[in-house]
Amino acid sequence: MKQRLKNKRGIPMPTRIVVSGIVLILQLVIMYVMLRTLSDRSVFIYTAFEFLAIITVIYIVNRRGNPSYKMTWIMFILAIPIFGITVFMLYGGGRVMPHLKRKMRQCESNNMPFLKFEADTLDELRQDDYPHFRQAEYLSRESGYPLYKNTSVEYLSPGEVFLPRFLEELEKAQKYIFLEFFIVAEGVMFNSIYEILCRKAAKGVDVRLLFDDFGSIKRQRKDFIERLRRNGIKVAVFNQIKPSFSIFMNNRNHRKIAVIDGDTAVTGGINLADEYINAERRFGYWMDCAVILKGEAVSSFVVMFCNMWEFTTNHKLEVEQYLTDFSVEATGYVLPYCDDPLSDKTAGEGIYMKMLGSAQEYVYIISPYLIIDNTMTEAIKMAAKSGVDIRIITPHVPDKWYVHPVTQYNYLELLEAGVRIFEFSPGFIHSKIFVSDDKVATVGTVNMDYRSFLLHFECGVWFSSNWAVEDIKSHFDKIQAMSREIRYSRWRKTPWYTRLKRAILHLFAPFM
Repeated sequence: MKQRLKNKRGIPMPTRIVVSGIVLILQLVIMYVMLRTLSDRSVFIYTAFEFLAIITVIYIVNRRGNPSYKMTWIMFILAIPIFGITVFMLYGGGRVMPHLKRKMRQCESNNMPFLKFEADTLDELRQDDYPHFRQAEYLSRESGYPLYKNTSVEYLSPGEVFLPRFLEELEKAQKYIFLEFFIVAEGVMFNSIYEILCRKAAKGVDVRLLFDDFGSIKRQRKDFIERLRRNGIKVAVFNQIKPSFSIFMNNRNHRKIAVIDGDTAVTGGINLADEYINAERRFGYWMDCAVILKGEAVSSFVVMFCNMWEFTTNHKLEVEQYLTDFSVEATGYVLPYCDDPLSDKTAGEGIYMKMLGSAQEYVYIISPYLIIDNTMTEAIKMAAKSGVDIRIITPHVPDKWYVHPVTQYNYLELLEAGVRIFEFSPGFIHSKIFVSDDKVATVGTVNMDYRSFLLHFECGVWFSSNWAVEDIKSHFDKIQAMSREIRYSRWRKTPWYTRLKRAILHLFAPFM
């Protein structure tokens, strides 16, 4: 049952529609006036804007970044110079924010030195499993976080299985609870968490909640933040939506992190909203997952949270007081990681590529979106053509009508290469999983799309030779059994008008 919220935060939808309409009419009036008054100078004006467009295109071509992403912007700007350049300046320069880059790097320099890099752990993995050592070495260098042992990984899916375990862990908190989520929505799920947070805060536990404004703003009442603060919960809102134009508005905090007392951490695809536990049905049955870590690797999530808290609030946390030496007896290796649009590093996309390149037997993938560029497409195809069993599960019921056709646009080329593709029949699957060769897996927040790879703050955890790998493989098999396989023989007969719609929407893939 969907919970209706009155007096939600943010600008009401009717107001936004009216304002947008007024702005559109104003733009048309201005264009008409310009055409009437400047017609004698139209050639000069057009030439000036074309020159500016060419300069912008030269800049885009020579900047670092994804070629497919750049190509879409180039087409857009050359086709509609004035509008295209304006939109690019507002939304296309996600990685050219010098002052924000410096700010994030300063936060990291304050906190990252407290992490312990054990060379012996990497050396041990090198001796045990050289191919997967290469994955860990790459991921550690790219993300800046160390490889750990002595950490347990518990895989939980779906959301209604995860929530009771999460509440159980929250109840154990004695020192602090740090929560960082893309969506925090009032309802059954959050209310059950909120009750514990209030009790813990009243007992002196340091409770902090950081959420993304864009992901949460229409899911909360106007007094939501004040109510939490009155109950002793410290609240920070990432990248608040404001009535002004900002390049950074396009970069969202898509991470899902919980840290409890420095010895327990949670990450995965699950947000704090009712659809994630199927208390609300939005797109059929919602399938998602999370992992609970206990042990040494939790330290990396402590640092991730402290970095983002300082970046968002300008208040530095004394990270050393939140770190512990807690460890557990567990097999295997664990490496938490994150990336952000304020650097040229792409740990999330990179580890997917490394797993595809290193696989000997299989790579099984679950992603809500399959909006990928030529490089990722070729990596998947090359693995499949090499005899690696590649299987991908995407949703059958989409959450966005304009995104799913772009996912489906990529099916045919992958099917031709021997990739097996399935759609989760009961509804929408939101998990982000790679599992390979019964040895390695990664679970986190990184979708297979341009926004996750280029524009969002993301996180995840990679693990090797851990019992959770077997659990994920087993769960993948169960999900596959509930899914409909896409057959090449039928897919190639898709009607021309459906293929045309997908092709047109695919042009806008880098914006999705």
